[in-house]
Parts: sequence; C-alpha cells; structure tokens
Amino acid sequence: MSVKALITRKLGMTSIIQDNGVATAVTLLATSPNVITQVKTTEIDGYDALQIGFETAKKLAKPQAGHLKKAKATSKITREFRTASEPNQLNIGDQLSADIFEVGDKVSATGITKGKGFAGTIARHNFHRGRKTHGGRSYRRPGSIGSMFPQRIFPGKKMAGQMGHVRVTTKNLRIAIINPDLGVIGVEGAIPGPKKGLVLLKGAK
Repeated sequence: MSVKALITRKLGMTSIIQDNGVATAVTLLATSPNVITQVKTTEIDGYDALQIGFETAKKLAKPQAGHLKKAKATSKITREFRTASEPNQLNIGDQLSADIFEVGDKVSATGITKGKGFAGTIARHNFHRGRKTHGGRSYRRPGSIGSMFPQRIFPGKKMAGQMGHVRVTTKNLRIAIINPDLGVIGVEGAIPGPKKGLVLLKGAK
C-alpha cells in the first residue's frame, strides 16, 4: 500500500517564468514532515487507507496521545487518505516529505474556501436583478420560491445564505516547484482557501 499524499499549509502565490518565456501563477505550500499514524487494511477496518499526522501539538489529550503512541508522534492534525489494495510499503511512524512528489506530477488539492458571510441570491447564485423601470420594485429580491403545491420548499433551493467556507477539491494541478530543503511545493494555478489554510495534496490516479 503506497500513496502520494501530504497535509500542507498554504503560504501564498507567486509566479515563475517557464523555459518558453510564459509567466505561470504558482501556489506555494509548506510541507513540514508528515507522519504515518495509522495503516488501515481491508481485513481489519474494511477498507485500505493511511492516516497521516501533521504539525506538532503542545499538549495532547489522553485519547489522542494513546492513539499516536505507536507512531511516537505528537501530531496536532490528522487526516485520512484512501489507498488502493496493494502490498504495504509504508509503516506506522514513517515520515513523508516533499520529495515524494516530482516536478510534473498531477495532483488534486483539497481545501476550505474563503468564507464570504451571508450573501443574497445575486452575489451567491448570479441571479439577475429586477428591472428599475416601468414601476418595477423587485430589484434584488429572489422572487417566487414555489407555488401552492407541495406547500414546502425543496432542499437545495437557491436562496440567500452562507457563501463560501465549503470544502472544495481542485483536480489535475501540475507540480512546478519542489524544494525538499525548505519543505516547499509549488503547484501551478490557484488552490482553495486563505493563506495559512490547510491543504490536502494527493497524487492523481
């Protein structure tokens, strides 16, 4: 069982000049050592996965300390990555760093988008506004949200509400920079989330 996956922190964005002279936007990610904290298998857990720990906690609760004791880790954050059913190549306590990836690898990045607060239907769902001529008064109202039947609103109806702060995965991004000494990976394009936000990086299948 092996997987190309890391838990990272978003540092920000920059640009690089490629060999053909084209400027490309790059998102920089900090990759402090990731530790394998648990290996899940089909025989024991019903599925194959790796649990990875990230960063160091100042103090762990007893349940977390007991769980991480075998890995000899004090991870503040743990995340799980599904893996294919293959012979096990990683063990509890092994460390993963930026050099598990190579320049040119395709990856998917998962993060929590920036929260925008409460927003109306025009900002949130790109609704049109109402006319401002010929006596129109419905400028930014959502309009009708249903008829007499079935006397309720269906889940998922596009209405005003919380905008942003949702989990989003961007696929088929290309790795442009790897610096194992600094623990930094540069990924072409934008990645969901604010600076210092948590980003899960996983190699594309």
